[in-house]
Amino acid sequence: MGDALIGAIDQGTSSSRFLVFAAKNAELITFHQIPIHKKTPKEDWVEFDPEELLHTVVECMEKTMYHLQEMGYDPANVKSVGISNQRETTIVWDKYTGKPLYNAIVWCDNRTVSTVDALLAKVPGKDINCLKGYCGLPVAPYFSAVKLSWLLQNVPEVRKAVDEERCLFGTVDTWLLWNLTGGRNGGLHLTDVTNASRTALMNIETLEWDPYLLRFFGVPKSILPEIRSSSEIYGYITLSHRLKGVPISSMLGDQQAALLGQMCVKRGQAKCTYGTGCFLLCNSGNKPIFSDKGLITTIGYQLGKTKRPVYAIEGSVAVAGSSIRWLEKNMGIIKSEHEIESLAASVADSGGVYFVPAFSGLYAPHWRTDARGTICGLTHYSTSAHIARATLEAVCYQTRDVLLAINSDFGQEPTSLQVDGGMAANNLLLQIQADILGIPVVRPAMCETSALGAAMAAGLAEGINVWQLDLENSASLVTETFQPSILEEDRARRYNKWHEAIKRSLGWVPSIDTPVSKPDSGRQLLSSLPGSWYIVTSVALWMISTVAASQ
Repeated sequence: MGDALIGAIDQGTSSSRFLVFAAKNAELITFHQIPIHKKTPKEDWVEFDPEELLHTVVECMEKTMYHLQEMGYDPANVKSVGISNQRETTIVWDKYTGKPLYNAIVWCDNRTVSTVDALLAKVPGKDINCLKGYCGLPVAPYFSAVKLSWLLQNVPEVRKAVDEERCLFGTVDTWLLWNLTGGRNGGLHLTDVTNASRTALMNIETLEWDPYLLRFFGVPKSILPEIRSSSEIYGYITLSHRLKGVPISSMLGDQQAALLGQMCVKRGQAKCTYGTGCFLLCNSGNKPIFSDKGLITTIGYQLGKTKRPVYAIEGSVAVAGSSIRWLEKNMGIIKSEHEIESLAASVADSGGVYFVPAFSGLYAPHWRTDARGTICGLTHYSTSAHIARATLEAVCYQTRDVLLAINSDFGQEPTSLQVDGGMAANNLLLQIQADILGIPVVRPAMCETSALGAAMAAGLAEGINVWQLDLENSASLVTETFQPSILEEDRARRYNKWHEAIKRSLGWVPSIDTPVSKPDSGRQLLSSLPGSWYIVTSVALWMISTVAASQ
């Protein structure tokens, strides 16, 4: 079998994968996937071992190539490899030893709320949007610069490595590229414009590290990678035995890769990816749009050194698929994530239950770090099925929040929404989404769009030039469509209730400069409990009432 193949690394929040696609028709040939282990050493802290991320990627590459050969393909037909990665996750390492100086701080980590407060203390009016004109982003714990600032202030090993000029910083793409191309023996310290646009350190218009932003966050330029386009030959693999010498020719943040994989290459085209979080991106063309509705401005992709960048506006939701894992791992309501659809489908609606899964605050369009998870509307009638359905509905309501903000910024409403990601396999979720939005929801037959987008960019790179599909023509894509099935009156009523639930989730974690009144003795214990206990106690009361009602 002699047709050109393209490999794609897909390093996400839940797993590492390596996939191989046929360049002529985008067919997925084979893949291997390994789950990764999340560390939560303290409340609101989320970390990964950077070496585990690397080792699982390399193992996936080796096993996929073994499968490929077993299937009768010639490994030499893999012409290049692309990288799609979880964004914002922050890694620092010693360039001489190659060892991490600290665990990777994950994008959804919320330890830096006080760091944000300290940064905003020097800003008139403490305006979280004070940097939007520079980087397109609010000052929030989500972005890499805040995490890096925390590391520099709180981890002596990192500060010492910076002073001794041996510290390197990178998001996951940079860490993988550096190691795969030699590591301490000549590894390439590079990133691409999509990942750099998520740090809050790159100027969104010049596509270079911005001196003002570096000063604002206290980050030395010497530790930062060089910024490149999303599609070019960066270097050649040395670490993998079966792929040694193969060029790496694309890097994109996973959501931007999915935008490309969904063929959203025209201005106004949008996609929504349902994974650990939920991310809705809309192609805004060759000029940035600065939202006043809580959305962020980001780079969609840049397909070559001399090509103009394509911008996007984005709404990011912190908790989507992770809320289902919470039902399984923390609450025991389901035994596996696959059970959520059948359990939620066993009731006609949520029975008036609303779940705001603000485990680490609310992201777009609200940007409230003081919010925490809240369940409202529990009664004697409520069951685990109602909570399961409310969990799916929460993902869909948050998506509507973001889509309405995008509509306002663009001045036009979409006629449909393209979706992908692991949760997109859930038919009930997509039907609920169509009902809540009031427009058709379109799912591609092949949902691995992040990896596909990385493969497209890799295959299109100058010097590779083997990708044969026309990016402008999406008519040949096989899709399934979910149509709205409820009345507008019902849709509006439910959405208004959702915003009532949002209001009740706010104010659980005051900022460091918020005056706190001394509670009276009768409320001392309750006021000392974290906001997340509200969910646990609510569910406990529901369980007790259910038992009592059955006796």
